[in-house]
Amino acid sequence: MELCEATNAAIIEGGGFGWLEPQGQDILMRHFRGVLLVPERELFLAKLNGRVVGSAQLVRPPRNNEAQAIGAQLTHAYVAPYARGFGLARSLVRFVEDRAAALGHRVLNLDVRETQLAAIQIFEALGYTRWGTHPAYARVKGRTVQGHFFLRVIESPRRKGD
Repeated sequence: MELCEATNAAIIEGGGFGWLEPQGQDILMRHFRGVLLVPERELFLAKLNGRVVGSAQLVRPPRNNEAQAIGAQLTHAYVAPYARGFGLARSLVRFVEDRAAALGHRVLNLDVRETQLAAIQIFEALGYTRWGTHPAYARVKGRTVQGHFFLRVIESPRRKGD
């Protein structure tokens, strides 16, 4: 329930998810159950005072794509607007990076709409390199927006305190 509330709050605010309009709880629950069924996908949760307030997903290449197994994808990363300012987004991304590195990936890729300015600032502050821009990435509120592509080389999981 908390995950659905946080997801809808992020959707309404305009960030972190592909949906543009809030979704019913049943739709979101089916979505997240489906995420958990995909072997190449992992769901990570951000919590504040014991409540789920955000999430991110790590997507690994399928087994038949050995050539690109060096990299993984960070997708659908968000923290609900009411839980921002506590460093949760930064911690969530770092946790996903550590998991990707532990699985043997050396590059983490992500893409984000140009309208998601706070996310772009966080990714850049965390050392992600913007390597490209798609001029017609998405449609938001009737307008075509660009998408920015980022990567970060991850060598090995960080130790606590790094």
